[in-house]
Amino acid sequence: MATEQMKMPQLGESVTEGTISKWLVSPGDHVNKYDPIAEVMTDKVNAEVPSSFTGTITKLAAAEGDTLQVGEVFCEIEVEGSAQQSAKTEEAPAQDEAPEPDQTNVDQSQKKRYSPAVLRLADEHGIDLAAVQGTGAGGRITRKDLLKLIESGGAQETAAPVSDSAGQPEPAKPSQAKAAPSISSMPGDVELPVTPIRQAIAANMLRSKHEIPHAWTMMEVDVTNLVTRRNQLKDQFKAKEGFNLTFFAFFVKAVAQALKEFPEMNSMWAGDKIVQKKAINVSIAVATDDALFVPVIKDADEKTIKGIAKEIHELASKVRQGKLKQSDMEGGTFTVNNTGSFGSVQSMGIINYPQAAILQVESIVKRPMIVNGMIAARDMVNLCLSLDHRVLDGLVCGRFLQRIKQILEGIDEETSVY
Repeated sequence: MATEQMKMPQLGESVTEGTISKWLVSPGDHVNKYDPIAEVMTDKVNAEVPSSFTGTITKLAAAEGDTLQVGEVFCEIEVEGSAQQSAKTEEAPAQDEAPEPDQTNVDQSQKKRYSPAVLRLADEHGIDLAAVQGTGAGGRITRKDLLKLIESGGAQETAAPVSDSAGQPEPAKPSQAKAAPSISSMPGDVELPVTPIRQAIAANMLRSKHEIPHAWTMMEVDVTNLVTRRNQLKDQFKAKEGFNLTFFAFFVKAVAQALKEFPEMNSMWAGDKIVQKKAINVSIAVATDDALFVPVIKDADEKTIKGIAKEIHELASKVRQGKLKQSDMEGGTFTVNNTGSFGSVQSMGIINYPQAAILQVESIVKRPMIVNGMIAARDMVNLCLSLDHRVLDGLVCGRFLQRIKQILEGIDEETSVY
């Protein structure tokens, strides 16, 4: 018999960690290869992780609710193995006996790339990450590095204020502040546990705000003709197609067309380079009562308004029925958020990491406007764009929004949705 280790898989692009939301096995259970052994939650998807081996579960290395980095061991399985394999395992030196690597000339290119788990631990324990030696690839600081530092009592030394040239302590850096204040519950207060999916959302939002310098701009659009055209078509469309022709489909189509004309907007920051994506895959935000999911409309620029409306309907149905797959969440290059669905008229979205921008489509509101020198009631909407200022500048974003405005205001009674 030989013992094999199951490691946290990468459940999507840019995913660096996963949270064990539920174990489906216990030590002593026999499993076959591909049997599901755990439910894992990331900031992108909730998925079952299958076993890579047939054998008996001997150890669960994490508890429900624990967050592990991709590649970390989360369980061990005893499987049938050859004597030669077992001998190799026994002869291998123990990890604790391995000599410490010489860090003098080791690659440190990834040292300043921090995962959400590392940022969270550093904030909670007042650790200055600049003073931590990482053992991950490229010198990256891992969660285990911080746990080892905390267990050894070194966290407090690292967080101590540094004196300036006059001998006065400098103010603590933001990363040295405690992230979660102690809050006492009073009679009548309700304490709600933080679910794994809420933890994953929080970690992704924290990472986005920590790493991305957000900027924001807004443009108002007259969509009177769009409203008229959609209302002309909606009943006949529903009877023919079996799903609704939503305003949102028109907006997603306009965004996809503008992304094709302004490919800079369809980019991602990659440290030493900017990656301009060829595929135009539009992420859309779909909310349930207690969570937010961001499924993707693939190749949105190649689809008609009807095709986009159909995908919006199907993806939203999958989310609400709990049938969304990992593949439905992958590959997004730009996010459009329908904040107008709950009445918002102005908001600044947090960018969906690692994308470079997110567009909030606000509520369509009738307002008095000046048209040809006269006051008229018009249907107006605000488009609010958050952008990664490392990748994008105001000029290209302004032109991008102007193009979306032009497309939307150009819709008339001849516009086809097919």
